[in-house]
Amino acid sequence: MSTRKKLIATATLALPLALLLAGCAGGGTDADTGASAENEVVRIGVVGAGEPYWETYKEAAAEEGIEVDLVDFSEYSQPNPALSAGELDLNQFQHIIYLATYNVQSGDDLQPIGATAIYPLGLYSTQYDSVEDIPEGSTIAIPNDESNGARALLVLQSAGLIELEDGGSPFSTPAEVIEDESKVRVEAVAADFTASSLPDFAGAIVNNDFVTKSGLTEDELLAQDDPSDPSAFPYINIFAAKAEDADNPTYLKLVEIYQNTKAVQDGVLEASGGTAVLVKTPVDELLTSLTDVEDDIRANS
Repeated sequence: MSTRKKLIATATLALPLALLLAGCAGGGTDADTGASAENEVVRIGVVGAGEPYWETYKEAAAEEGIEVDLVDFSEYSQPNPALSAGELDLNQFQHIIYLATYNVQSGDDLQPIGATAIYPLGLYSTQYDSVEDIPEGSTIAIPNDESNGARALLVLQSAGLIELEDGGSPFSTPAEVIEDESKVRVEAVAADFTASSLPDFAGAIVNNDFVTKSGLTEDELLAQDDPSDPSAFPYINIFAAKAEDADNPTYLKLVEIYQNTKAVQDGVLEASGGTAVLVKTPVDELLTSLTDVEDDIRANS
């Protein structure tokens, strides 16, 4: 089966509403929460710990006797190695394709233990008001990591700015841009610099984690993909853990807390500008998608 057909087949699995999250055990006390026993401590790696909903979540977890210690990272390349090395108990910053890419390249077997949301990936510009206004021959910045870079290329193709060989795929690279049939060129830069580099480019594909903190608004958004489309399944964001920790009961408790705390879910939607599609996808379906994508990456290597 082709890469695109396999991903679409996987995507026919359900995408219902809600959020998941998880944790690990440690020690400590917290008299303020009224917990009768020592609090368990969970270190979770994220990109964007400053979002208000994280504090809401920490408070909800503390009421259940679990202390959440957020570890904020500035680059996507950092949380997975930190989790593998035991510096974290969990992380939450990536979608299935990103995790699959990491696992294949590192030989690791980190696993999704819960879904959170699918976020749109958008094209922003501070110089032009529409895609049509972008001059021919200008340059668009895209994230330089493989999975988000490929998704960015698909966004640009959908917007009519580039053409990709064979119609593109979740594994496309800038080398597959057909220059003679494309309106713009692309340049890969670090994901956390795409927004700040906007003055130097006609536009940039900016990951959701960096949209709010960079001050970008809908006024600068020119195009985006559709997170509610079934083909977006492999772009479900997930909480990841080591394989041996996937069934930890504290993780399952944190899943329940995150899933059932309306203020947290409302906060996630607010932080995304109302664009996120919140999902509660069974873990076995996430694992199936992860395996399929890992197989596709190996086949395309």
